[in-house]
Amino acid sequence: MAEWVLLGIMAVLVWFWFDSVAKREIAIRIGQQLAARCQLQFLDESVACERLRLGRDSNGHLQIERTYYFDVSNRGVERMACQLQLRGKHLIAWHIPPYAPQ
Repeated sequence: MAEWVLLGIMAVLVWFWFDSVAKREIAIRIGQQLAARCQLQFLDESVACERLRLGRDSNGHLQIERTYYFDVSNRGVERMACQLQLRGKHLIAWHIPPYAPQ
């Protein structure tokens, strides 16, 4: 019996790892789109998940909410810290700080 429990825990951990990799790719794509819309350079190696929590979608289903931080640059030198929040694979919030346009 203990072997089945251990196998189940391992399966959940493997699923979570693959799901986290897939959501990071979604965060990178959305971050690129947000930066392009604001005419900023997206620094994709800076994307990191900083926060995990549970939240409910519009149908009341429980999903994982992830907050990703990433950097953008408006002049190629200055870095600005930004964030986006995903619930499941959907963008629910984002923030790019005010900046002086090029």
